[in-house]
Amino acid sequence: MTYRTYEEAIDTLETMYRIIADAGRDEVFISLLSEQVARAEMEKIYELLPDAPLSGLILAVKDNIDVEGFVTTAACPGFLYEAEVDAGAVGKLKEAGALVIGKTNLDQFATGLVGTRSPYGAVRDARRPEFISGGSSSGSASAVALGFVDAALGTDTAGSGRIPAALQGIVGIKATLGVVSTDGAVPASESYDCVTVFASDLDLAETVMGCMSTSGERTWPADTRMTAPLTPALGIPSDLPELSGEWRRAFDRAVREFGDLGCEIKTIDLGPSIDAAKMLYESALVAERYEAVGEYIAPASSDAGLDPTVEGIVTAAGRWTGTEVLAAQRELARRRTAAMAEWECVDAVLVPTAPFHPTIEEVQADPVGVNARMGTYTNFCNLFDLCGVAVPAGEVTDATGTAQFGVTVLARPFDDGVAADIAGRLLRREISDADGGWVAKRQGAHSHTITVFGAHLRGQPLNHQLRDCGAAFIGDVTTANHRLYALDTAPPKPGLVPADDGSQIAGEEWLISSAGLGSFLAGLPQPMTMGEVVLSDGRHVLGFSCHPSAIDGARDITEFGGWRAFLQSES
Repeated sequence: MTYRTYEEAIDTLETMYRIIADAGRDEVFISLLSEQVARAEMEKIYELLPDAPLSGLILAVKDNIDVEGFVTTAACPGFLYEAEVDAGAVGKLKEAGALVIGKTNLDQFATGLVGTRSPYGAVRDARRPEFISGGSSSGSASAVALGFVDAALGTDTAGSGRIPAALQGIVGIKATLGVVSTDGAVPASESYDCVTVFASDLDLAETVMGCMSTSGERTWPADTRMTAPLTPALGIPSDLPELSGEWRRAFDRAVREFGDLGCEIKTIDLGPSIDAAKMLYESALVAERYEAVGEYIAPASSDAGLDPTVEGIVTAAGRWTGTEVLAAQRELARRRTAAMAEWECVDAVLVPTAPFHPTIEEVQADPVGVNARMGTYTNFCNLFDLCGVAVPAGEVTDATGTAQFGVTVLARPFDDGVAADIAGRLLRREISDADGGWVAKRQGAHSHTITVFGAHLRGQPLNHQLRDCGAAFIGDVTTANHRLYALDTAPPKPGLVPADDGSQIAGEEWLISSAGLGSFLAGLPQPMTMGEVVLSDGRHVLGFSCHPSAIDGARDITEFGGWRAFLQSES
């Protein structure tokens, strides 16, 4: 199934180019296909990939990520080169049918969280042009917020895939390091870089992330949780530095809403994490900035188009020795262990994404200081190998006017599905149906499908056992020839047995990790068993059954066609 029909894609393309032409935001794109060329490329997509999942999706890519046929500048004119092949993540999205129409502006060499450090112009906020867009993925976030594209790729080392999402009122997903390939992306700090996605809604962001995550080489563990528990423990910082009273109240509103949506709120000390984050720029770890592009910047001539703040940061990063870098890495590991001890009692942590929204003038007056404050709640994330989902959380009105407010759900490595599930509750205003999002679709190895027919169905009293194991709902199913009995148990549950004179019985199919399945089976009470169940579509799957002896004297409820229908008849 395609993202759009061909006719819809062409209409949308025309609309977006009209919006781009009328917007007067020349600073957003560094390079942009002509409408005529974009239309021809869209026609090719539907000729070659008529049924691809992203056919019709219109995409922008941050200009430090290679796209074949475009130049890559990293927002430095003198650094410019023509990309001969697509970056790994871009290639996966093109294979899925996406059309890249342009390359977007950024803080030069992805060094900054403000979006103003570019000779191609400071990228302005989509709603209040005197304010910053946030960076370094400034053009990508703004392109989505302004309606220029459906989705856009960014990068994230210190928060560049999250800060602009918050300030522009959109969604940003930053996956676990290594899940998405960084091949073909100009490095900033290679150990902590990742490619991210922006979209106006979480479902689309997850669709894009699911496609491009197949480019990564990092192996998912056998205990991957694809969803959060029904009642996840959500950590909230005990202290909120850099937030004004109005911004604190906006965060408090989001916390209350998460509590209303089924999260157990727990207070943690985020101080050790924030302290460790300072190492990204204040310790020898910053040497990676010089290793990435220092050999270009150091001898560059005055006409290279270097941003003076970026040049100063990268040049200074070259003073560290290898011994000092190794010492900083050891110190970071020690701090990470101490900081993450605060996370042991929670499934995820909620933070304000950006602590305030400065004007362009404020950044120009104090480019380093303002930038450092912007990263208060983002800089430690990649240092600790965390994943995060940034989502809009309303607006905040202060002395500067009304700004977009956003929060980020952070989680441990490979708990990407947990973070997305919890973040989705705020956007959908309901407890998730646990479809697992992009993580479940990405999982292949170390996962299994099981079918359930009674108390483990969604909304039933034992469904939490599946959710606690991180299982993801796939869809509704029916059996082939089975009979269903009401067993005399607490809580009430049915017994499913194969029978030649059986019927179709309604159930659900779930995806669960290998480790999760082991935990689930270990807690399976008698007389329930797991065995082969034949579905009406002919598949043989693992599913619930019961010992034949358990149905002696039990009521045959096959006529109802399923456990929910039987319960409804009894109510």
